[in-house]
Amino acid sequence: MFRRDPLRLTLEQVGEALGRDTTSLLPLARQALAHGGVIGVSRAGRQQVWGAGGVPGSGVFELASVTKPFTSALAASLIQDGRLTWDTPIRSLGPEFRGLPVHFTPFSLATHTAGLPIHPARAVMTSVMRFHDPYGSMSPRDVLASARRWGRATREPRFSYSNLGAGVLALALAQAAGEETSSEGFERALRKRILVPWQLGSVTLSPHPAELVTPRAVMGGESATSFGPLVGAGGLFGSAQDLLTFAERHLSGHLSRHLGRHWHWAQARNVAGLIPPYSAVAPGWFHSAAQGGPVVWHDGVARGTRAALGFHPSSGRVVTVLVRGGIPLLGQRAAVPLLLLKLLGADLPRK
Repeated sequence: MFRRDPLRLTLEQVGEALGRDTTSLLPLARQALAHGGVIGVSRAGRQQVWGAGGVPGSGVFELASVTKPFTSALAASLIQDGRLTWDTPIRSLGPEFRGLPVHFTPFSLATHTAGLPIHPARAVMTSVMRFHDPYGSMSPRDVLASARRWGRATREPRFSYSNLGAGVLALALAQAAGEETSSEGFERALRKRILVPWQLGSVTLSPHPAELVTPRAVMGGESATSFGPLVGAGGLFGSAQDLLTFAERHLSGHLSRHLGRHWHWAQARNVAGLIPPYSAVAPGWFHSAAQGGPVVWHDGVARGTRAALGFHPSSGRVVTVLVRGGIPLLGQRAAVPLLLLKLLGADLPRK
């Protein structure tokens, strides 16, 4: 007897869980999961997780920029407690932040509209010299100094994706939470306010080695990526199950109950600089057009891992895709976010 294609079978089960036909996505799924990975789905409160290519469904992955939604959830929690507002100038939070432009606020930093570049200037060199640790030579003081150098006067918001901006935001949130202005302070604040209350036990800056899905970097090596003092931009690790739970909290009304009117993922704006598949940007999340309302999502790329998480508020669907392997030198570079968006039913432009 012929053995059924395991990935085809998985995709059929994913489609059943989502209540829609996903079999046409098999070629894209092959590209995305070429070196193994995990697909997780939640609908109507039922979570299902499938491992592929020998990767266990319970594995812990580098989340890379899927960290940013967690950073923004922490901001929303602090705002609900009156520690700051979305429009508070970061420079008002303490002497470490003096000299930053007045338009550097939690909202502008969380939506990539503060005008900062994607990386601190030195990362141009360290990304080559220290491939797996491009920010490791920096301190929090270096990060803030770089933001000051790149800061410009207030101008019309324009989207410009920035790990530097997300890193500055995380340091500011640690300060606002009464913690040390550092990566460790950020993690303590996040753990107290989000990870423990929401029972996200696998999400951490320091995963247990036995649980970590070994990265597979394009340029060789199996080391996890270090984000140094920019951990708020991409330093977290976590499992598919906990990512589903995190997104479910957004859909369930948990955020509206516990964070009041500061339901940050819905505060979307269409600003200059956005290109498809982005239709709008909200704190920590992107929006893409879909039937019945937007898909809300984020993806991330580490040196040897790719990740994506999204939800469709009008249908209640949640999907996460976690993949072993960095961006391929050949083939579909955007396969992971495209697979996520198509599973969630986003209206993607045709080529």
